[in-house]
Amino acid sequence: MKNGKLSVALAGMRFGGAFVPIYMKHPDVCDLTIVDTDKQKLNETGDMFEVARRAGSLDEVIADPSIDAVHLVTPIPLHAEQSVRVLQAGKHCACTVPAATSLEDLFALVKAAKESGKNYMMMETNVYTRQFIHFNNMHLRGEFGKIQLLRGSHYQDMENWPVYWNGLPPMFYATHAISPLLAITGTRAEKVHCFGSGTMREELHKQYNNPYPAETAIFRLHNHPAALEVTRTLFETARAYTEGFSIYGEKCTMEWNFDSEPRLHKLGSANPASRGRPTVIEGISVPDYADLLPKEIGRFTEPGIYDDTNPQLSFKTGGGHHGSHPHMVHEFVRSIIEHRQPWINAVRAADWTAAGICAHMSAMRDGDGVTVPEFE
Repeated sequence: MKNGKLSVALAGMRFGGAFVPIYMKHPDVCDLTIVDTDKQKLNETGDMFEVARRAGSLDEVIADPSIDAVHLVTPIPLHAEQSVRVLQAGKHCACTVPAATSLEDLFALVKAAKESGKNYMMMETNVYTRQFIHFNNMHLRGEFGKIQLLRGSHYQDMENWPVYWNGLPPMFYATHAISPLLAITGTRAEKVHCFGSGTMREELHKQYNNPYPAETAIFRLHNHPAALEVTRTLFETARAYTEGFSIYGEKCTMEWNFDSEPRLHKLGSANPASRGRPTVIEGISVPDYADLLPKEIGRFTEPGIYDDTNPQLSFKTGGGHHGSHPHMVHEFVRSIIEHRQPWINAVRAADWTAAGICAHMSAMRDGDGVTVPEFE
């Protein structure tokens, strides 16, 4: 660190480019190095944000002793191996989801984080959205009462995406649907039954030996009476992109998908003459929660002009994944500055990722139960 501030490298300038302005403006970051193997994309992003430090490979970053932390926004098959390399090089590591695609790699990641003494954080957007913050606060205040059922979903068509997506088992990329609900209940998935659903063309089977375009799972949670139901689709399913989660409680239920406003179902006044308990359905307006962040980056919870004092930098940026991006960056940076573990540390990342991996294992065994391992 330099004068108590971090030197950060950000690898992957496609989706990763959305994080450049946040690191550039974060008050605890002294400089940013951007990384991409595509020189044209690297320079386009660097020129857009006026980033001086640029690298053409992760090897350059790992070899640079001046860099304290690396944020990986790279292809899924590289996540585990690159994260372990970063940690073993003595640098803190943040990585986009999923943390890995095998249980073996998750155990290796947890081991590398422990042995290196450096921070690892999985950058799961759905537990930093304004919606998650709001509904988690409601839960902490007891407004749902007993939680009776949890439901998560993520529908997305990955046709014509980079080739590593072709035929990916849906539950390998299920953290957006699973993580918010495990976070709210404060526990992990203990056992799963999952069924694959539908069929897809033969060419999509080959890369991962996966025949299913959709998978749906039911999880038993550790030390919690509610069950968690999750459905995930990736191919040949006609549904516009959406993620979401629902909490079914004794006193109040919340249902939310990215493509619609959240709704609350609350108990109404009792009527002895009516069967069942009356329910009132309400729309809800969720506050922004930018006030939880330093003012320099709080504005990135919503889209806005990057720098309205400089015509060259007058493009819009910010607002990604319902305001989650600056919250994630802030937690990663502050956890290092404060010498503490980030909230989504290696163990929690492994718990959340393993749930999906084990769900796919169950689907390939025609729904047989699979025990999710412990990583603590």
